[in-house]
Amino acid sequence: MTDHELRDAFGRVRTEVGKAVVGQDGAVTGLIIALLAGGHVLLEGVPGVAKTLLVRTLSHALHLDTKRVQFTPDLMPGDITGSLVYDARAGDFEFRQGPVFTNILLADEINRTPPKTQSALLEAMEERQVSVDGITRPLPSPFLVAATQNPIEYEGTYTLPEAQLDRFLMKLVLDLPARDAEVEVLTRHAAGFNPRDLAAAGVTPVLDAAQLSAGQAAVGRVGASADVLAYAVDLARATRQSPSVKLGVSPRGTTALLAASKAWAWLQGFDAITPDHIQAMVLPVLRHRIQLRPEAELEGVSADAILRSIMQQVQVPI
Repeated sequence: MTDHELRDAFGRVRTEVGKAVVGQDGAVTGLIIALLAGGHVLLEGVPGVAKTLLVRTLSHALHLDTKRVQFTPDLMPGDITGSLVYDARAGDFEFRQGPVFTNILLADEINRTPPKTQSALLEAMEERQVSVDGITRPLPSPFLVAATQNPIEYEGTYTLPEAQLDRFLMKLVLDLPARDAEVEVLTRHAAGFNPRDLAAAGVTPVLDAAQLSAGQAAVGRVGASADVLAYAVDLARATRQSPSVKLGVSPRGTTALLAASKAWAWLQGFDAITPDHIQAMVLPVLRHRIQLRPEAELEGVSADAILRSIMQQVQVPI
């Protein structure tokens, strides 16, 4: 496929996902950007806004293997990565793969399990491998963790460790749908839509892993001028100097901003990123990488508001 044909195919992926998920176009695009950039996604929203259905439908449209883990307070690290099990017939221990051995791991309600189990994903997310009993085992390619979480003010949730938050390329917030979108959801269900049967809903695979890999390679060829790179760095540095921020964006966050911007630029048909592409990715890529000071939180200041203010203050290259 040419780059143009690949971009058209990713456009068709959004169409296929829209057959099952209504009113979450931004989240669909964000997940596609994360796949192209080789990153992971944290999906935040109240129960019932189609976070799980969105991930399942996307993996179906991309013909990728997916597994789901329901995170609970009693979930153990081995339940995710796999463990050694004694085989009586062979008289030895054998490794049984956990659900992390897949293309898209749906970590459902990740903030309902303690930090120790959440941290079991760190090696998988960063190194694309898991180590059990001193043996390192590579994960399939592509590999993406799509973790869902309910807002932290809901009961029975844990705060995600800072190190793990930083491994997510993007944090996408799924809001409640607009009235028209909610009416459309109900209309589909009234007509017999079954979210557990995507094939009956008409969702068909559009791309496969090899074509996704070709898209990732094309994204890697997207250029960036020195001025645009400096602009991304200035935005990150401004978060560290904000009086409302206790911990600003790290260099890892700056590289994540670049990777996501390149993927977005490629999807739009650009050979090089522009300040507009950087700005479009600032909120989803950086909102979970800054920690607010307690006094700012008490005043109701949000990370998104701080980032928008910073974008207004930092000079944009011409």
